[in-house]
Amino acid sequence: MSYKQAGRTRAFDEATVLTGAMEAFRRHGYGGVSVRDLEVATGISSGSIYNAYADKHGLFDAAFRHYHRTVLVGRLDTHAPPEAGLSGLRDAFTTLLDEPGGGSFGCLITNSAVELADRPGPAGLVQQSLAVLRDVFTQRLQAAHEQGLLPTSVDPATAALHLLALYQGLLVLIRSGYDRTSLHDLITAHFDVLEGPHVP
Repeated sequence: MSYKQAGRTRAFDEATVLTGAMEAFRRHGYGGVSVRDLEVATGISSGSIYNAYADKHGLFDAAFRHYHRTVLVGRLDTHAPPEAGLSGLRDAFTTLLDEPGGGSFGCLITNSAVELADRPGPAGLVQQSLAVLRDVFTQRLQAAHEQGLLPTSVDPATAALHLLALYQGLLVLIRSGYDRTSLHDLITAHFDVLEGPHVP
C-alpha cells in the first residue's frame, strides 16, 4: 500500500502489516494491544499507522477484514469448495485443530464476538463472518440433501446452525487449551452422525 502524507510518499506491504496486526489482536484481544504493540507487530511506526488507518480501531477493522479474507474464506475455499461435499466440511473443521506453532490463540472472529459484542462496528464485522460460515454450511448440506447423502430427517438449515455452533464452540475450547484429541473425536462423531445411515 502506498499513500501520501504531508507531501511525502510512504510505502509498505499492506498484507504484511495486516497479518502482523491480526495476529496481535488475535493473541491479545483489542483491549490488550497498544499502539506500541502494533508498531512491533506490523513493523511500521505509529505515525504510519495513524496516517494509513486513522487510529487503532481503523487498523483493527482492516486487520479483521484481512483475517476474514485470508483465514476464514481461505480455509473454506481450500478445504470445503462445493465439489468437496461433506468430506470437505469435515476437513475444514479438522484444520481448526492445527494452529501454526501449536498455539491456542483461537480465532479473531470468535474472540472479537466475545470481547467486542457491544461495539457496533466490530459486532457488525463478526456477524458478516458468521453469516459466511452459516451460508457455506447451508449450501453444502443442501447439496448433500439433494444428492441423497443426508439422512432424510436432517433439515439442512437447522443442521447448518448446529455446525456453526460446533465451529464456534471448538474455537472457544481451543483458546482455552482443551485437549485436541478429544476435540478431534468430537468432530469425527458429529460428522459420522450427520453422514451416517440414511435412506437413498
